[in-house]
Amino acid sequence: MDNIGFRIFPLEKRASKELIDQYRTFVTPHISDNMNRLNSVDSSIRPIHTHGTLVGSAFTVKTRPGDNLLVHKAIDMAEPGDVIVVDAGGDITNAIMGEIMVRIAQKNGIAGFVINGAIRDSKEIREMNYPMYAKAVNHRGPYKDGPGEINVPIQLAGVVVNPGDIVVADMDGIVIVPLEDAAEIEERVYATMEMEKKMMVDIEEGTIDRSWVDVLLRKKGCQGV
Repeated sequence: MDNIGFRIFPLEKRASKELIDQYRTFVTPHISDNMNRLNSVDSSIRPIHTHGTLVGSAFTVKTRPGDNLLVHKAIDMAEPGDVIVVDAGGDITNAIMGEIMVRIAQKNGIAGFVINGAIRDSKEIREMNYPMYAKAVNHRGPYKDGPGEINVPIQLAGVVVNPGDIVVADMDGIVIVPLEDAAEIEERVYATMEMEKKMMVDIEEGTIDRSWVDVLLRKKGCQGV
């Protein structure tokens, strides 16, 4: 019988390096808009580092709040370029990790972390500018007892994350792109980027058409337009 709640699985599917590199050129608003804004992680999980973009395949961890035993194991298992995504239940009573674990992960080539929970050593992480997204900062350390699971579907502040999904995070927040939809979303984002390039030119030249504002207001019955 499976020991449900205390299991470790390999990450069987990852996005190609080429696809990850393409997503590295995107911003989260464009991706979110092209998924109808429903695969966006709640803004309670914010960047701890100072700047930059985090992109990679999701290496998922589900752990008991305040416990990081399975996060340690994930750091040893994940491949260079992976993003370790931790569902710690959103609890911020104890930090899930700090500087020592970050330095090990960085040495292993792990792209960064997204944690539905707290971290500590925030000053050092900011100085390293290592990609770290978390819900809070708390000096109280974690326990190492388990249980937990690695590479299972998790819930991350309103979004389901499956192992291997593409994580894109920048200073605006975090979006999760389902791996099976990533190629289609990529095409849509390129179309959005081209549209916005033209809009920027029209703004500079003073030719942008703003008539849609009044059209929409009239359609909705706004008085005085």
